[in-house]
Amino acid sequence: MFYSYVKLALKVLLRRKFFTAISLFGIALTLTVALIGTALFDHMVAPIAPEVNLDRTLHAGAFYLEVAKGDSVRSTSSGGGYALLDKHARDLPGVEMVSIHSRPEQITSFVDGVKIESKIMYTDGPYWQILEFDFLEGGPFTQADEDAGNMVAVISEATRKRFFGEESALGRTAELDSRNYRVVGVVQNVDASRFSATADIWAPHRSRRSQEFRDDFFGRFEALLLVDSKKNFPQIKDEFRSRLAHLEVPAGYDRIVAKGEPGTRLERLAGDGRENTESAISSVALLLWGIAGSMLGWMLLPTLNLININMSRIIERSSEIGVRKAFGASNGHLVGQFILENVILCVVGALIAIPGAWILREWIQGSGLIPFLDIRFHFRTFLYAMGLACLFGVLSGAIPAWRMSRMHPVQALRGGGR
Repeated sequence: MFYSYVKLALKVLLRRKFFTAISLFGIALTLTVALIGTALFDHMVAPIAPEVNLDRTLHAGAFYLEVAKGDSVRSTSSGGGYALLDKHARDLPGVEMVSIHSRPEQITSFVDGVKIESKIMYTDGPYWQILEFDFLEGGPFTQADEDAGNMVAVISEATRKRFFGEESALGRTAELDSRNYRVVGVVQNVDASRFSATADIWAPHRSRRSQEFRDDFFGRFEALLLVDSKKNFPQIKDEFRSRLAHLEVPAGYDRIVAKGEPGTRLERLAGDGRENTESAISSVALLLWGIAGSMLGWMLLPTLNLININMSRIIERSSEIGVRKAFGASNGHLVGQFILENVILCVVGALIAIPGAWILREWIQGSGLIPFLDIRFHFRTFLYAMGLACLFGVLSGAIPAWRMSRMHPVQALRGGGR
């Protein structure tokens, strides 16, 4: 029976080639954009190099702070200071390794009189063990370099080209922010969507001009917590919140209240971690509902257009429907057949959308909108395309199929008119 329905569906689609071509164009265009959106979202939250351990990594770096100093009371959403993270993010139960890194900072250099602006991230030894960069030359600096304050740096492939052209950078000196650093490693470029790994230059904390940042409770620092198992996430979050509740007030302040917790990449994208609220709906749920709503909104107009085309097809096939109903075809069979026809049409559109999405991806990556962006299509991307196609097919076929099932056989034999 199913095989017969498929054969009939293909014959019906080939009967009116012009309308089928219009439908396929609209479906393919809609699914191409939707597929790029889902691939980009998947790229941002999937464990991809250098963030290969992303599925068991927590990020601590977004806090809600209330600070009282004399008569001044200030509330702000802020990144964590080095002192806050150093005292409260280490030695958490279930955490294998902790790294504290700064957010990328802009610095200026000059090479042969040419001004070069770069983003530098200050970090430590464990950073290179939690993240796995692809080194083109040399290797990472170590915790020993951090402890000794050695003036060493790892640079990206693009930074090597700007400073040294096509020559090797290993062991050479680069003037970064008016200070000389020895290059110990060169890594592949990292796109901006990999929040914890994107920079042009990486250097030890102790290579900074000043070490006063170590006493700051607010600032632009984040901690990466490599957890032994995802099942320990709730326990780690609870312990971290407990530590913040007993925050030791540093000298010079009357009161500090800090709220926040380590979160996954998805929770960070959703904005969780800054402030504990009593909302019954989490930020992650709101983010996912927002993405789903945006996707459905994007598909709404093409769905309505496809519904109109399908209604026209039903009127053309009213005699066929009348004959089948007169010979005992049930409403369920007719509805199932029509929805299957529509799903097949949408699946063909999805097969066209996949190479279309690949072309669009190449254009986006070549445009430089997101530097060094490298969206990769995986097998799950193909499954996304098929899932969206089936959803599109059911949504655009359900109403016409329902209208068809309610058609009286006599009315259908007369051409569908009342």
